[in-house]
Amino acid sequence: MNDLESLDIEKVAKAIEADAGEPLAELRQALAEAKAGQGRVTAPEQILVRSARRATGLTQAEFAERINTPVATLRDWEQGRFTPPGSALCLMRIIMQHPELARELAAA
Repeated sequence: MNDLESLDIEKVAKAIEADAGEPLAELRQALAEAKAGQGRVTAPEQILVRSARRATGLTQAEFAERINTPVATLRDWEQGRFTPPGSALCLMRIIMQHPELARELAAA
């Protein structure tokens, strides 16, 4: 049996969410896919960025503009090609807690 076959999805998800400081909507699905050997592994940072954007209801282009980041960079973060820097992750955690702040960023 390999490590993924013995993976306790709920235990791992709770540990990752505790570390992130909030629930991550797609985490359990990503862990289940990894355990089943399907698709590509999704990183918690990737889920956090995608979840923060979705919480605001903004498109990638709109969200990227609000956080003053090129849309290509945001796509790279959401698709797991690159890990966002710590400052961006901190901003995503704040936006997850207060999605309305993304609207205020447009006025800033």
